[in-house]
Amino acid sequence: MLYSETNIVFEEVPGEVTLAINIAGCPVHCPGCHSPWLWKDQGRPLDKDILAGLIARSEGITCVALMGGDGEPDVVAHLLMSVRRTHPKLKTCWYSGRDIGTALRHVGPEALDYLKVGSYEAARGGLASPTTNQRMYRVVRGKGRDGSAVYKYEDITPMFWKK
Repeated sequence: MLYSETNIVFEEVPGEVTLAINIAGCPVHCPGCHSPWLWKDQGRPLDKDILAGLIARSEGITCVALMGGDGEPDVVAHLLMSVRRTHPKLKTCWYSGRDIGTALRHVGPEALDYLKVGSYEAARGGLASPTTNQRMYRVVRGKGRDGSAVYKYEDITPMFWKK
């Protein structure tokens, strides 16, 4: 997997100081995409050791978000699980251009605290638009009656809409 750039951002994940890592090689190619350079398969390699270095250099973050990676979702799952194992206090997020069912077939709730899904449709707008087709979910962890892990997906998209 290749990444293009990183930024520390404050609005991608509500309430979190997020290290956002833009993943190259996006296969979704949404018309009107704000980052079409990420369609190209070019950038620097990203593996768990490089990710650990990026995290170490990002003082004050509370979350790590992989922005894209739909071309290699199994690598996304592996990287996010490595964050959960090595930095258990950090939250994790994946921004996927796919629908929730497709995204969760590869990256399960055990790897995630947040999941943003949906291709960009210019006529409907992004997450800040009440008409958006995109959704942002918070993963809520619980236990079933038998003690097994139970996951729910709380739709927090309205948090992005300006009042």
